[in-house]
Amino acid sequence: MLIGNVGKEPEVRYYDRDQAYATVRLATKERGYTLQNGTQVPDRTDWHTVRLWNNLAKIVERYVHTGDKLYIEGRIRYVSYDDKKGQRHYMTEIYAENLELLSPKPASQPQAKPSQNEVNKADGGQDESVPF
Repeated sequence: MLIGNVGKEPEVRYYDRDQAYATVRLATKERGYTLQNGTQVPDRTDWHTVRLWNNLAKIVERYVHTGDKLYIEGRIRYVSYDDKKGQRHYMTEIYAENLELLSPKPASQPQAKPSQNEVNKADGGQDESVPF
């Protein structure tokens, strides 16, 4: 689970017919503090690469922009690849399974925030409303 701010506009690509894939750079911040001996520990920002597919990627394309606050649930994936010089590089990615938009939209924008129902259905989940 991550809560953070989008660092740059999401990259969305389409493959096959109507299948979408999105990449979002998310910044999470750990607040600084002061130790008992008076030493200041500064704020720390970590950057995460978040991958989203299909309907979640389409929601990101429509509603998510730089600076927006997101709640992401997903799995951690470790990826390695060899560059042209033969050096091995390692990356850590988050494969998103759930997304919640936390930033309120300004009144000047006519786009409405997707309902939680729409996000759940985009994620492949069912309508979780209780009949009683």
